[in-house]
Amino acid sequence: METARLQDKVAAFVKRHGLDAGVEARLLDLVSEAGELSKEALKGSAYGKKPFAPTGEWTSEMGDVLFSLAALANATGVDLEVALDEALAKYEARLAEKGDVGSGR
Repeated sequence: METARLQDKVAAFVKRHGLDAGVEARLLDLVSEAGELSKEALKGSAYGKKPFAPTGEWTSEMGDVLFSLAALANATGVDLEVALDEALAKYEARLAEKGDVGSGR
């Protein structure tokens, strides 16, 4: 699915169900969902004791993170495709410059 279509789909769902929320609530929701995804990663690795294997909830939690990210982007007027393209260009430049995508901060 194209990113613009994904964002439109989330926006339509939010509107249809009256789920409008402020930026702060959207950001907190994203952080909360990322925490739930992290918990599944811990479960899927027996808390780091085994190689990771996706749990039964992994895909569902990943979907929750994606929904929350798209809702936050919509609430702040960010086109996720543009944001991704900018991030990839930044990472390409960092790889060329220092061989790593990290910011080094």
